[in-house]
Parts: sequence; structure tokens; C-alpha cells
Amino acid sequence: MLQHVRFTTAGESHGKGTLVILEGVPAGLPITPLDIARDLARRQLGYGRGGRMDIEKDAGEVLSGIRLGETLGSPVAIWIRNRDHSNWEVAMAVDARTGADDEELRRVFLPRPGHADLVGMLKYDRADARDILERSSARETSARVAAGAVARRLLAELGVSIGSHVTRIGAETAQRPEEWPSDLNEASDASELRCLDPAAEDRMKMAIDAARDAGDTLGGEYEVVATGLPVGLGSHVSWDRRLDGRLAGALMSIQAMKGVEIGLGFEAARRRGSSVHDEIVADPSLERTGGFHRTGNHAGGLEGGTTTGEPLVARVAMKPLSSLTRPLTSVDVRTGEAAGAVRERSDVCAVPAAAVVGEAMLALVLADAMVEKFGGDSLGETRANLEAYLQRAGERARRWE
Repeated sequence: MLQHVRFTTAGESHGKGTLVILEGVPAGLPITPLDIARDLARRQLGYGRGGRMDIEKDAGEVLSGIRLGETLGSPVAIWIRNRDHSNWEVAMAVDARTGADDEELRRVFLPRPGHADLVGMLKYDRADARDILERSSARETSARVAAGAVARRLLAELGVSIGSHVTRIGAETAQRPEEWPSDLNEASDASELRCLDPAAEDRMKMAIDAARDAGDTLGGEYEVVATGLPVGLGSHVSWDRRLDGRLAGALMSIQAMKGVEIGLGFEAARRRGSSVHDEIVADPSLERTGGFHRTGNHAGGLEGGTTTGEPLVARVAMKPLSSLTRPLTSVDVRTGEAAGAVRERSDVCAVPAAAVVGEAMLALVLADAMVEKFGGDSLGETRANLEAYLQRAGERARRWE
């Protein structure tokens, strides 16, 4: 499928930095470095994060594509410098360091279970897992979040808001609020775990502390939510245009994610159809849904791979991180002998940060779908096309008034 808004990232975890190039953003989008820095800072927060968050203070430097506070329509390039690189200049040198030993080069011969280390070494024929783990590290998500901040800004100009919150850490589950906060991120960011249930948050913190004491890690679940979407993004006509598939693929591409549910998700498979499908009623006042309303949102805002105009809700499952302070058994790739896996600096729990990355991926997928549907080389043209579409979609409903 042709992507209209697309991005690519480059960089290693302890290299000089990470770079993202974002294409397809219409010209005239107002954006500032603060918009990017704000989301990068949110990605670094959360109870259970490791020591590297005390070193890196990500901001993002715009290299191209933005002038005088507006996008130009050309590719946007953003550079996020790794402050910790100063401690890794020998190990991550571009040129060969023939005189350096394995310790100086920080070579890794004990791959971590659950990580890309071993499969990457075999696939790319590398004797040192450092060549794999530097790129497979979740440090790469800083570039995604920078690109997602631009996509989020585009969506905001078109009336769409994106937020997230944590629903589970390990075995501890949060209760959903009876009513969604008017600003989901404002409410969830006030919590160290980005959780909307204070009682559950206390239990989650105790579970994280217990895992830390045991030299272990914890995963969990989070939800990403988009509101204000118009009906009609995505399509049922071809498999690769279905928005649920595109969204699931994007969220699953985040490091350590193991499952994605839309709306009820797997729970829908356990119920009868009468308690799953959202009944439809007429409501001419609802412009973005074409004058219709669902009495529930079990579908999570998507039917037939297409947005309904109801809130889009996706739930994502993250596995526990694979870098443990009490390593699991591995094999020394030089000798074939059993040994403990390498220990790399890591977090005990990074689910709150992963939710911010999930927001970025949701924003990028939806920005692509918006530009796909409404086109436009400038923000003004895109907005005008959206308004004309909504006006035509609402003509049917206005006849009922």
C-alpha cells in the first residue's frame, strides 16, 4: 500500500544519536520545537525507569522541513542526540579499532533470551551481539516519538486528539473511569504510571518494587485513544487498506509489544453477537459520524477496516523487558558453553513510556489515513477537503431535520 505520510529512522542506542525523516506532511502546519520536545520528555518519564533517563534529556533538533514555525511540504528531518555517546566513543567508533580489546569495544557474546540478540547474530552473520542490540534497542523509539509529535500536530489542526493510559502492570489491573477525562493525557500524565485508577497505581508501584528487588522486570497493557476522527478513514475494499490492520501492524512494530486489541478485542470472541455489535441510531447533530451514532463502542471506532467517527480505542500488551539484573541462562557463542546472559542497563518497567510511543504510532497511521483520504499539498487545502467531505456526508442527516 502506498503511504502518503511515511517515516524512516536511523541510529544506534549508544551511537551519536537517532534520526527520523518524515515525508508527506502538508505545507503550512504550525509547529515549534517545543511540540517535539514535549512528547520526547513524556517518553522518558514513568515509575520503574532506569538510570539512562537521568542521562538523556531528549529535545530533538530540526534539521530540515520547517521554517519560521511552519512545515514546508518537504521532508522533515529531526535529530535526537545521545548524550551518553561520550562514554561509548571507542565501542561505537565508525572506523576499525584494531588495538582495542573486547572489553573496550564492549563486545557481547552472551545473547539475552527474549531479545533480538541471537536471531540477529544468526541472520546478519555477526559474531558480536553489540552489532544487533544497539539497533534493536527501544532507544530507536525516540525518533518515532519525534515524528509522531509532528503527526499529532497535523491531526490536532484537523480536529483529532490522541491520548493514552496504562491499564495493567503485571497482574495489577486498573478500573476504567465511568467517564473519560476531557483531556486524557492531562489526566494520565499526572500519574507516575499514567494510570487513571489511584488505588491500582499504588498496587502497581508495589509490584514494580518487588520485581526490582528480585532482579526482574514487568510488562503490562495500555490503551491508545483517538477522538474527533471523521467517518470513512481506511477502507474495506482491499486487505492492505483496512485501517485496523495498518494500526495493529504499527503498534506491534514497537519493541516488546506482543498483542493488539481493537475495542473489545478478544473479549468479543467470548460473547454472543447481540452483546458485541453496537446498535446504530440517527443523530443529525453529529457531523463527523455522518449523522449517526453508536449506542456503544465495542467496535473501538472501526467497522470493516474503516473509522466510524466514534473514539478509536486500541489496547496493547507489552512483555517484560529482556534485560534482567539477574540474567537468565544463555550460551556463549564463542564456546557453546552455558552462562548467564549479558546484563545491559535497562528499566524494571517501561509501560508508561511505551504508551507514549503507542500514541506516536497511532498518530502516524492516522495522519497517513487523513492525507490519503483528503489529500492536499497545504494544510489549508487538506482542511478544506475535509470540511467539504463532512458537509456532503451530513446532507443525508440534514434532510431528516
